[in-house]
Amino acid sequence: MEKSGKIVVRGIVQGVGFRPFVYATARKYGIKGWVKNLGSEVEICAKGDHFFEFLEAIRPGPPLSRIDSISVNPSDCAAAGDFTILPSGKGTLSGMIPPDVSICRDCFDDVTCPGGRYQGYWATSCVNCGPRYSIISELPYDRERTSMAVFPVCPDCNSEYHDPASRRHHAQTIACPVCGPGLSLLDQQGNHVECCDVIRETAMLLDNGSIVAIRGVGGFHIACIEESAGDLKRRLGRTEQPFAVMVRPDYIGRMTRLSAAERMILESIEHPIVVLEKRDPTAHPDISNLHTLGCMLPYTGLHHLLFSFLHHPLLIMTSANMPGYPMITDIDRIMAKLNRDVDFFLNHNRRIVNRCDDSVVREGYIIRLSRGMAPRRTQVDLGSPCILAVGPELNSNISIYKDGFCITSPHIGNVRNPGTFDYLKETVEKLGTLLGAEFDVIAHDAHPQFLSTRFARELAKETGAELVPVQHHRAHVASSTDQPCIGITIDGVGYGDDGSVWGGEVFAGRTPDFERVAHLEVVPMPGGDLAATYPERMVYGILPEQAVVEIMASRGWTEVELDILEGQLEKGVNVARTSSTGRVLDAVSALLGICREKTYDGEPAMKLESSAISGRPHVWDLEYLTDGPSEVLSTRTLCKRALLEYSLARKDRASDISDIAASFQYNLARGIAGLAIHAARDRGLELVTLSGGVAYNRAIRETLADEIRKAGLTFGINADYPLGDGCISYGQCLSAGKKG
Repeated sequence: MEKSGKIVVRGIVQGVGFRPFVYATARKYGIKGWVKNLGSEVEICAKGDHFFEFLEAIRPGPPLSRIDSISVNPSDCAAAGDFTILPSGKGTLSGMIPPDVSICRDCFDDVTCPGGRYQGYWATSCVNCGPRYSIISELPYDRERTSMAVFPVCPDCNSEYHDPASRRHHAQTIACPVCGPGLSLLDQQGNHVECCDVIRETAMLLDNGSIVAIRGVGGFHIACIEESAGDLKRRLGRTEQPFAVMVRPDYIGRMTRLSAAERMILESIEHPIVVLEKRDPTAHPDISNLHTLGCMLPYTGLHHLLFSFLHHPLLIMTSANMPGYPMITDIDRIMAKLNRDVDFFLNHNRRIVNRCDDSVVREGYIIRLSRGMAPRRTQVDLGSPCILAVGPELNSNISIYKDGFCITSPHIGNVRNPGTFDYLKETVEKLGTLLGAEFDVIAHDAHPQFLSTRFARELAKETGAELVPVQHHRAHVASSTDQPCIGITIDGVGYGDDGSVWGGEVFAGRTPDFERVAHLEVVPMPGGDLAATYPERMVYGILPEQAVVEIMASRGWTEVELDILEGQLEKGVNVARTSSTGRVLDAVSALLGICREKTYDGEPAMKLESSAISGRPHVWDLEYLTDGPSEVLSTRTLCKRALLEYSLARKDRASDISDIAASFQYNLARGIAGLAIHAARDRGLELVTLSGGVAYNRAIRETLADEIRKAGLTFGINADYPLGDGCISYGQCLSAGKKG
């Protein structure tokens, strides 16, 4: 007996091949009717003897979809003939377009199949793979609302597009060498390089040592072989900063200690950069002078084709933008900025609507949330208000809450930079448009001088939205759990309630009400931000002792410079005060002579970690102090011990630098764990969570976790959002939504 009904499917159902999936399923079960896109929903009119079997079969959805709900309403659904796909209509915008994903195995086979019509075509994709977020301008997701609209399909592609048996049935990105986007190779002057095969020619240029800017899915990368890495660093002025590399799959295990779990992440549909330990910590110094390498596998047809011609096993593949700035997407802009640093430009003519950097993962923890992983959509009940969270100042992104879901944007960058600030505003506009968001609440960092705070104020004035400031480290804790907890946040800097610079904090409570119950010792930062760039200033700020003065003098500090530093500290002129974990690690890195000047974000602490890898930690005494109601771990005591060990090492090599580095990290983590354990016992709380950029340091993270578990407490950490500041906008959103 025939049954019928109108089915509405909500969730991530745009850009995932949902309509052809429903079409094929309807044909299988003999269902008559139709399916169409409605904004972020799919509406299905279905009728047939096997209606209920059909309904059950569509519940899982195709591979890239995420189903929130399926509702069925009675309907005559008078349908004659076969099942059809109708043109899209307007509807709700409660879902989201999926992130860009890597080329699927089937499309890879098409690209490499001799004689096939996709052979050698760089932009091959289907309903299961390829660009999504980077090409869409508005919903519903149809070709005319993407940057593919300017490429009319050829008869062969049109035939596949309308073929229910094809993997490209209603694939909006369908294209081939006849009708799709094309490639061009340009020299420094913008002249076209004449050649029979652009990709083969590019591979030859790379093999011969040229540096090539390559336009990818979400922006430009700069590529070269390992032998050219030193030259590239000199050209870009990034002599110390590690480069990410794209590696042939069969070679990556020779370079790194690759676990099965890490290989799964590398090969996932997201294909992020994965930070891996080198087999030999001293190998590949021109790529990275750390003990780690950021590695990724080829993730587009273009990459695979390039490697098929390339003789070398890896390519440097670093973002063409300066660190902290947004990805460069336009050929004119990159040629204007880098025509002296890059020898050639491999360009394509598909417009990048939404730029997107590569995601980065380390040991399963997200460092940068971007291509393949964002926009990230998390189900959470924050009530009816629509909330915008504009994020922190560094490593920024935004989050928007609407209708039971929080959507977090891809990585934006350092909002101090004017170009990145503009990108922040652009992201709010574009993501807000895709979601149909009208903001009732705008959450922002508590720092009154941040550009993101200013933007929040201006937007609130324009829209009438309520402003909610959220302290930086409380946002960290909020992002890690919604349960009552002790929350540890260990990072670089964040504006504290008292106007000082926080960064080694322990809180107790539940979102949004967290009480600061413990912290690292507050120490001076002579010169403010200058102490972050030249961390020997931090050493003197923590330990203004003759032994430190002598060490600094032996390293080239003049008597005049040291007198100025002493006077600055005594008078308190331009001296910030901080409890930052990152600044203490920087200081010890400088004290030990490991890194005396920061040239990229996190460099001194990261080099300290690399040095500690080969060291053996020893137990040092810990000293706990009080600051009003808060317990305090004395970092001066730990730094004094490090100074003593270093002085011994300089005299008779009785102590090894790596051992001192390992011991400092270990005892700092023990001390922070002690603060959290004491607070948990005092307040009867069982859960202790960890967040903050310092938590990427495995030795510190694992020591904290071990100490907390040994105390009989539960240790928690968020693997769904970055441990660093990429989680802040999400935490701001949760804090604002649960306020009051």
